[in-house]
Amino acid sequence: MFTYTSNQFQEIVDFMLKEAKKKGASDAIAEVSEGQGLSVTVRKGEVETIEQSLDKQVGVTLFLGHRRGNASTSDFSKDSLKATVEAAYHIAQHTAEDNCAGPAERELLEKNPLDLDLFHPWNIDATHAVEIARVAEGSAFSVSKQIQNSDGASVSAHHAHFMMGTTHGFMGGYPFSRHYISCAPIATEKGKQAKMQRDDWYSSSRIPEELADPAAIGQYAAQRALSRLRAKSLTTRRCPVIFEAPLAAGLLGSLVQAVSGGALYRRSSFLLDSLGKQVLPKHISLFENPHLKSMTGSTPFDEEGVKTSARTVVDKGVLEGYFLSTYSARKLGMKTTGNAGGSHHLTLNSKKTPKGGLPALLKEMGTGLLVTELMGQGVNYVTGDYSRGAFGYWVENGVIQHPVEGITIAGNLRDMLLDIELVGSDSLIRGTKETGSILIGSMTIGGK
Repeated sequence: MFTYTSNQFQEIVDFMLKEAKKKGASDAIAEVSEGQGLSVTVRKGEVETIEQSLDKQVGVTLFLGHRRGNASTSDFSKDSLKATVEAAYHIAQHTAEDNCAGPAERELLEKNPLDLDLFHPWNIDATHAVEIARVAEGSAFSVSKQIQNSDGASVSAHHAHFMMGTTHGFMGGYPFSRHYISCAPIATEKGKQAKMQRDDWYSSSRIPEELADPAAIGQYAAQRALSRLRAKSLTTRRCPVIFEAPLAAGLLGSLVQAVSGGALYRRSSFLLDSLGKQVLPKHISLFENPHLKSMTGSTPFDEEGVKTSARTVVDKGVLEGYFLSTYSARKLGMKTTGNAGGSHHLTLNSKKTPKGGLPALLKEMGTGLLVTELMGQGVNYVTGDYSRGAFGYWVENGVIQHPVEGITIAGNLRDMLLDIELVGSDSLIRGTKETGSILIGSMTIGGK
């Protein structure tokens, strides 16, 4: 599947590191990667795009004491590799010293990487991918005559591998895969002024056999689009709000960003100095496990070669750890958490999780707003102020009454996180985050 073997990659990395040392580098990090992918989009049964990608890159970060320079190239010839090291060297010469710059400490590096089963090739060609996309979109169209248009259905298969090494003795890499199927139908409400509503759904996995049935994806996406018809606004009020599981994952991402090293050392987080303090209710804990087999958020080591490990990030609502790289840890006078490149697989657990999925959570809420889509970027991560356009459903006595549009939801992230009353059992994985829908006690709804 790949042009280069892992042994060839290791030779390239070794060559780069030796060249860096010849130039006088105190330390160096080199990484080489190669990837190939296929992506197709079908709209109204017709092929709209077929994209086949092949890419490769090698990069080097070179240190002259506490000065750093980096450069990269897609040309793997020795002359090009030497020129890339030369470029990184010249950049480092003209860069200001930074006492926190430098590779991770030798004792923190992964020496025996786990095999986490991250590579599952999908032997699919464009013809087959188009067929799958047509099945997804066709199933959406078959749900109702009110669905005769779409933003398309897509199928993607991606495969890559890499190798990274440092002058501290680390050498590691692995192949990985990512695949998905998606569908985005448009529902139309008949009448003098026809109104349209769009929704979508997708399935993603490293393992092609674990992708959801394309027909089921299309049908569910169609049902979501149809349920949005005849939406109306609300008057301004305060009420409980449920974030549907995909949006709850995004809210969890806001917490991660707020307690990540970059935001903390820049003093640009609403959760500054929160270590050991309550950031979530006592019934909630947050676990990070980078070693779950085949998961998108799994890896034996981070982007600096630092060994990863499972840990409790939030224990009964109390923040137990940040997300730090070597650099951000040094800026804060702390130790890296093995999170160079971001968080790994995170799972939000609650002792208050009613059985029965989203319907049970709606019943527990009683009256309030279920939010299924957010628009805009109205989030201030320095103050925590939160205000975004939203689409959802008004709920009374645990039953959806009608779809809602033309509203905003507002609050403060610190208060919102502390005001999580329940977490649904409709657990969903989106990227590196796993959570059910969440119920927030009260937010401001801005309407007509």
